[in-house]
Amino acid sequence: MVDTADRTTRESEEASRAIFTLANVVSFVRLLMVPLYLFLLMNGQNLAATLVFATAAATDFLDGQIARRTHTVSKLGQLLDPAVDRVLMVTGVLGVFLVGRIPLWVIVVVIVRDAYLLIGGACLLSRHRIRIPVVYPGKFATTFLFIGFSGLLLNWPLVPGLGWCDASWLPGFNGAPVSWGIWFIYAGLVLSLGVTVYYSVCAARQLKEALARERLEGHGAA
Repeated sequence: MVDTADRTTRESEEASRAIFTLANVVSFVRLLMVPLYLFLLMNGQNLAATLVFATAAATDFLDGQIARRTHTVSKLGQLLDPAVDRVLMVTGVLGVFLVGRIPLWVIVVVIVRDAYLLIGGACLLSRHRIRIPVVYPGKFATTFLFIGFSGLLLNWPLVPGLGWCDASWLPGFNGAPVSWGIWFIYAGLVLSLGVTVYYSVCAARQLKEALARERLEGHGAA
């Protein structure tokens, strides 16, 4: 089995230092859609804001696929692609919160989870050269959340709540009508938290191996 450091080194060698690749241009365009989406939403243009957000979210896979299929993977793209996803995720949940269509605890969960993965991943990569590969359930979780945010932005059609409780902070489970998108939000949150646990377990195992390897190298040098 190839160890993590060797694998990470090889990935870094395969990535170019190019900036103006087609994949990076797509990522930049997606990033520019974020302020446009917020502007439209804050001005009551629900349909236009939904279309912009949905377009940026639907092209989530496009930049990465272009880079791999055209053999133009770049170091900038490896950072930019997931960064744009995170920015879009945070602004998506922030936008629907600002217009009063989602409770505060959802935005807290999304932001704390993303900050945990971002900071933890950066520390592992910079200090121990460990990179945890993205798994498909994580992509599915992101897709569910993006669909849910789009539904909440459109805010139509509304569906009846289940009426299981009276808690206003649990839309869909109380009796108030709610956008269908809330159920995709819940599914995405559950799946994303499960994936976060998986990433944490993988990171802990690889960190343990890296620390053991560093200790052996330290003894060898002594």
